[in-house]
Amino acid sequence: MRHNEVTLDDKFLLTQGRVFITGVQALVRVLLDQHRLDAAAGLNTAGFLSGYRGSPLGGLDQQAHRAAKHLDAAQVVFKEGLNEDLAATAVWGSQQANLFPGARYDGVFGMWYGKAPGVDRTGDAFKHANFAGTWAKGGVVAVAGDDHNCKSSTLPSQSEFAFQDFEMPVLAPADVQEVLDYGLMGYALSRFSGLWVGLIALADTMDSGMTIDASLSRHQFVLPRFDTPAGGLGIRLKDQPMEKERRLRAFKIPAALAFARANRIDRVTLASPRPRLGIVCQGQAYKDVVEALAAMGITPAQASALGVAIYKVGMPWPLEPTGLRAFAAGLETLMVIEHKRPLIEGQARAALYDLPAQARPRIIGKTDERGHPLLSDLGALSVAEIALAIADRLPPGPHMDGVYDYLNRVSAAGVAAVSLSADQQRKPFFCSGCPHNTSTRLPEGSRALAGIGCHYMASFSDPNTDLNSHMGGEGLS
Repeated sequence: MRHNEVTLDDKFLLTQGRVFITGVQALVRVLLDQHRLDAAAGLNTAGFLSGYRGSPLGGLDQQAHRAAKHLDAAQVVFKEGLNEDLAATAVWGSQQANLFPGARYDGVFGMWYGKAPGVDRTGDAFKHANFAGTWAKGGVVAVAGDDHNCKSSTLPSQSEFAFQDFEMPVLAPADVQEVLDYGLMGYALSRFSGLWVGLIALADTMDSGMTIDASLSRHQFVLPRFDTPAGGLGIRLKDQPMEKERRLRAFKIPAALAFARANRIDRVTLASPRPRLGIVCQGQAYKDVVEALAAMGITPAQASALGVAIYKVGMPWPLEPTGLRAFAAGLETLMVIEHKRPLIEGQARAALYDLPAQARPRIIGKTDERGHPLLSDLGALSVAEIALAIADRLPPGPHMDGVYDYLNRVSAAGVAAVSLSADQQRKPFFCSGCPHNTSTRLPEGSRALAGIGCHYMASFSDPNTDLNSHMGGEGLS
């Protein structure tokens, strides 16, 4: 039997078939594939990557350096940012290249990356750049590394609301395949609408690896008919602030919604012949819903027969209303399942508000049918919490035996974890040989504040290291 030669570079080089790749590596591949797609379309484009590292994107710079020869061949320049907002400013500059004589490429597609605190500090740059717009043959994707449970941060984070304030559409991949798919879709969306596009990156996705379909033929995007103002939606010279705002609200965001509708970014992943309970979810929450059903022993076919339908939202802001209304038609209950603060739930209520009373389902999510708390907005939802919320709304039948068996096992495991916990718990500390073992020791009589990073752990054991500062302010507090 003959075997094809396999190399570690396959994840970046193969343009058909399947490859094994991590979430962070998939971001690098987005840039390579965008250049390939442009070349196939007869465009001579270049790419620009800049940002500032931080978990869960702490390894992106390393992967970019390791893939330097591939990036060079694809005319992609990687420059680490001095900080996040200067990196965003540099990416903004990539969209200005074709406004002046002497441009060597048809356009430059840019990618910014940063941890959630970097998204916050970059707000001014994001707003200015997004109002200005992108080049029609360039485009920008801004990748935000979020930490829902504050595992490696000073605060739990959720960047969707920041992007919403910057008026940047947000894409939420559920797995590594969608990191690649949504990254490339983000460039098509950015070019069509003239907007910067945010991409949410969670550790569960970035740190995982899976075999994905690397075929370039997957990425064929529909450009819907859309009436644009004179001069188009992209970046332009002599653009005035109020005109930027008018074009953003009246044309760019509607263009993003039209693109989402035409390309079915939001879609039904589980249909039912007689839907009763419709579940709306995005990103990690979608994976958790699928896992919750499986844990309760309910197959997709069984769920469908029980009247359960699932609507997977790929662009949580702005939420495309037409597809949601079609999904909601005939439902008794629409349950929105999302981690942390509700971004989709309020938009769903607004989208369905004008439906006739008899056609409008009950909408639940963070609160239940009676207004009582249902799904927490703190930390991240567990699969068990999601399963319990769904189980309470399933019709009776033999399937409930497996449901109760799972919920009882989860409850028993929780009780055992509490009863077996020790009175004393070992606190995390620096690895043996780590410079922080000595660099965090304070002179007698001194006090210190913790900052984001491993040195934060000094506050766990040193009574003179307490409180903390925001990222970048550690030396001033």
